[in-house]
Amino acid sequence: MEEGNLRMTTTGTPQGGVISPLLANIYLHYLDRQWQQGHKRLGEMVRYADDLVILCLTAQAAEAALQQLTRILAELDLQTQPEKTRIRCLRKGQEGFDFLGFHHRKKESWRWKGRYYLQRWPNCKAMKAIRQKVKAIVGPRSLRYRTAQEVVQTLNPVLRGWGAYFRKGNSSRQLSQVDDYVAQQMRLYLSKKHQRRGRNWECWPDTFLYKELGLYRLSGTVEWYTSAKAHG
Repeated sequence: MEEGNLRMTTTGTPQGGVISPLLANIYLHYLDRQWQQGHKRLGEMVRYADDLVILCLTAQAAEAALQQLTRILAELDLQTQPEKTRIRCLRKGQEGFDFLGFHHRKKESWRWKGRYYLQRWPNCKAMKAIRQKVKAIVGPRSLRYRTAQEVVQTLNPVLRGWGAYFRKGNSSRQLSQVDDYVAQQMRLYLSKKHQRRGRNWECWPDTFLYKELGLYRLSGTVEWYTSAKAHG
């Protein structure tokens, strides 16, 4: 069912469909079994539905893992997406990778020189998505008749839901950036509603937004996450 219309298909699953992750898990169980039985020595596979990462200790193991993954998927009449499939080197924070909305990258310890820890925070796509959602709620001229309280009541569940997912990590800076963006959009909304130019920080300070209007604040909600220590 797509936008109220029934479409009959013989292959594939609907993009974004609620049943798609379940069907992916059923179909890719063969991949899980083959990997555990014959290729786990190459690296640890972490899979969610049709999105996966294989963590390897060496570049040679990563190359071999990619070859075996491609072969097993071919047995299922599947193939990797070239634009999304790549080998990344995580040593000393050289590169990072995106997985399930997070960007994962090793960062050097501020306390112990030469020690690196894998950290994670919302990736660029996730940051762009939340800004677009906020803009869609606050920005439209046609919805400017609403009171500030009504806007906040619509915004808060979106911010809470996004924050509940991304606060478990090393996301303090990103959550603060979202707060700044939301506050900026709210001030622009209030200024236009009251026919004023600019953002008028002095008219609508943080105390007004967060205490009087009850705007949800993401800063301070992070649940710190640090992985096991890794050298490299």
